[in-house]
Amino acid sequence: MAKGGGGGRRSSEETKERLLTAASEVLREEGYSGASARAIATRAEANSALVFYHFGGVDQLLLAALDRSSAERMAMYEELASSARTLEELVEVATRIHRTDLERGYITEFTQLVAAAVSRPELREEIRRRSEPWIDFIAGQWERVVGGSPLGRLLPAREVAYAAITYYLGVNLFSVLDEDQSRSEAVFDLAGTLAPRARLLTLRLPRRADKKEHE
Repeated sequence: MAKGGGGGRRSSEETKERLLTAASEVLREEGYSGASARAIATRAEANSALVFYHFGGVDQLLLAALDRSSAERMAMYEELASSARTLEELVEVATRIHRTDLERGYITEFTQLVAAAVSRPELREEIRRRSEPWIDFIAGQWERVVGGSPLGRLLPAREVAYAAITYYLGVNLFSVLDEDQSRSEAVFDLAGTLAPRARLLTLRLPRRADKKEHE
C-alpha cells in the first residue's frame, strides 16, 4: 500500500511538472489568448481537468509557470551579476540577460501576462507582486556597483530599476517590428559605448567624515 501511495504522489508531481512546462511553452508560442486549459493539457499529454485539479484554473497555472521560470532566472542571474564590479561590466551583464531572456522566451512569457493584466484586473496585483523581486534585484546591483558615486546620486537605484523593467516590457512589444533584434541590440551597443565614458562619474568620493579622519 505504501509503495502504491508513493508512486501515486510521484505520478501527481510529474503531471504537475508537465503541465507547468506545457503552460510556459504554450504561453510563449501561442500567447495568452491561446493558453487554454485544453491547449496546455494537450501539450502536456494530460486531461484538461487536471489543470483545475492541480492549480485551480488556467491563470493560476500560468502564474505558477511564471514563478518557476522566475526562480530559475533569479538564481542564474544573481550569480552572473555578482561578478560585475564596474559600470561597463554591469552593462555587459544586462546585455547577456537580455539575450538569454529573448532566446529562452522568458521575456515573452512575462510580457504576455502583463498584457493580459490590462484587461484582467485580477491579474494586476499578481503580476505587480512578482515584479517586485526583479525591481529589488536591479536596484541592488546598481547600488552595489555605482552607489555612493556621482552617477549613483544622479540616477537613484529604484528609478533605474523601474526604467529597466519598462524597457524590458517595451522591447518585447517592439520585437514585432524589430524581428532581427538589430534595433534592440543597438540600444545595448550604445550603453556599452557610453559606460566607459561615464567612468569618472562612478568613482566614489570620500565621505566628509573620512576626510576629517585623515586631516
